This record gives sequence, C-alpha cells and structure tokens, in this order.
Amino acid sequence: QVQLVESGGGLVQAGGSLRLSCAASGRTFSNYAMGWFRQAPGKEREFVAAISWTGGTTYYADSVKGRFTLFRGNAKNTVYLQMNNLKPEDTAVYHCAADVHRSTSTYARDYDYWGQGTQVTVSS
Repeated sequence: QVQLVESGGGLVQAGGSLRLSCAASGRTFSNYAMGWFRQAPGKEREFVAAISWTGGTTYYADSVKGRFTLFRGNAKNTVYLQMNNLKPEDTAVYHCAADVHRSTSTYARDYDYWGQGTQVTVSS
C-alpha cells in the first residue's frame, strides 16, 4: 500500500508561483511513475503532468507546458510540481497519483494510488 499526501496549495495572484509537494510512504515509491491531475468545480479531472520512475521522462498538458515543471526530490519519496506564471484557469484541486506499472500515463485510469488533493486558487 502507498499513501500519498499533497501540500503546498494556497491562494496566489495571477502571475505568481506555487510549488506543490507529494510525499509518499509505504512501499517502494521510487519505482513508481507519478502524475498530477487537477479538478475544477463542475469539470472533469484532467491530466497536468507525469514523470517516469527514473525521473528521466516527463509529460505535460499543453495548457501548462512551459509554466509547470515536475521533478523528483533527492530523497526519492517526494515529487514536486513547480507552477509558475499561474493563471485563474489553473484554479482547481490538485491530486498526485502513483502508477505501479510505470507507464507514465496521461490517463487517470492508469494510476493506482491517489492523494486527497490540495487546493490551488489563482485570483485575477
């Protein structure tokens, strides 16, 4: 079993930055691909970013490409989502997820463990 806990969300003005963290405990987290998804009120959950278990490959949604960066921490049990130049449309609850099959998928259905989420609110 893997437990994921997100942190770092908050309220920020448009153009500002936040860094989200996802800390894992339980099994061998460093062997898992990781992803971030977000869900805004009244909308479906959408893919944000994913990173391979080695950290060598990353994928981003077009809407965040060039503004968000996903990377693994040195301790290997934490991943970080650096979000710069935030826009009001980035407002959502952000969830991290772990994929034990290492597919580095952009689809939520491929992820096995999920955190509870952290709220990000961007004011205009």
